[in-house]
Amino acid sequence: MLRYFIQVIENLLTTGILAAFLWAVLDKGNGERRPALWGCIAGTAAALILAILRRTTALINRGFFNLWILSFAIIAGILYILFLWGILPKPLRKIPFLQKRPVLTEAIPQYVNALLLGALLFYALPTIFLYPTEFALAGESIFSTDFLFKFIGFALGLVVVILTSLALYKTGKALSPGLLKVLVTIALLVNLCNQLVVIVQFLLARRIIPMIRWIFRFIVGAVNHNSMFLYALMGISLLLPLIVFIRGLKVPVSGKNPAENRKIRSGLRTNRRWCFTVAAGFVFSVVAVTALKTYNERGVELSPAEPMTIAGEELIIPIPQVEDGHLHRFAYTASDGTEVRFIVIKKNAVAYGVGLDACDICGATGYYERKGQVICRLCDVVMNISTIGFKGGCNPVPLAYSLRSGNMVIEILNLENEKVRFK
Repeated sequence: MLRYFIQVIENLLTTGILAAFLWAVLDKGNGERRPALWGCIAGTAAALILAILRRTTALINRGFFNLWILSFAIIAGILYILFLWGILPKPLRKIPFLQKRPVLTEAIPQYVNALLLGALLFYALPTIFLYPTEFALAGESIFSTDFLFKFIGFALGLVVVILTSLALYKTGKALSPGLLKVLVTIALLVNLCNQLVVIVQFLLARRIIPMIRWIFRFIVGAVNHNSMFLYALMGISLLLPLIVFIRGLKVPVSGKNPAENRKIRSGLRTNRRWCFTVAAGFVFSVVAVTALKTYNERGVELSPAEPMTIAGEELIIPIPQVEDGHLHRFAYTASDGTEVRFIVIKKNAVAYGVGLDACDICGATGYYERKGQVICRLCDVVMNISTIGFKGGCNPVPLAYSLRSGNMVIEILNLENEKVRFK
């Protein structure tokens, strides 16, 4: 229950906050709402299709899709900021084609807004759509207490995100256009930094850019403390209800008649309620990603390293030691004293899953076995055992091995080359 409540908030609240900002700016500027609505619909539909493909086929490489989606979102975000501050409209008006079509020039920012909304939803929602498919494990019934608790946690997370985003949108509408523009720009820049971290992480993992130590350490630190981006967004967003609430205290109730006075008081009360809703939603969210997450992850300890033999430049593991189909953990002390861990699990009669006890997404947090499944210790994602030993997603970083004379043989050089991941 807690797991899905926490994960829905972690994965969706950022998008909810940004969507609330973008809709508030659209309403304050009296822009056309239809493009934004279609952008949301298109992004949601594309996310649903992507989730179905990820669930039913092996055609979707999550890393490559995220790379392109985030790259598109970054470009749309930068263009949106430039339009928001009036930097792009002036050069656009000098283009002959647009000079004759001023209406089109004014509509472009609205379509950029729609594209940005669609990209944000396309990136965030596939994972949310896939969560319900994890509620019932193989052989379990959906009419079980465990399934019900998971569904309740998932639903509560959605309720918190939706109500908080709606309340933030309502308070944003009550803010002055200039101040709202500043806060939206800061929020988008914070999110751009987060998106760049994800892109660089993928490029490093695929060796598309060189594995420079300080960049790798920075990215690992940013990934392991990814919640700091969410905290920053919540801190920026919290300024909206705070400003609206303080300004509401100073608004004089001086209408032309008692009916108008009641209307003013009613509007002020409504704004205060939305302000409190935003604050309450952020309190729930902070508690979820801190205290509840710590509580939910308690007691998950990595199993001790098993014995193995070092023979020259090779590590030797007897095959009977890893034949039982369970996860086995080993540790090698590198030349600089770093402990490099790796795992071995038998996948079928002829193949073994061998990889570092680390992944390109979560770093060296490790994996553990629960009810016959291999779980990432950081993000609690269930590994598909048949894919261990292959690149992609949260899978362990593949480690080459060979079988010789009834033993599994691993080159020490391969572990030495990966020791930076465990520092």
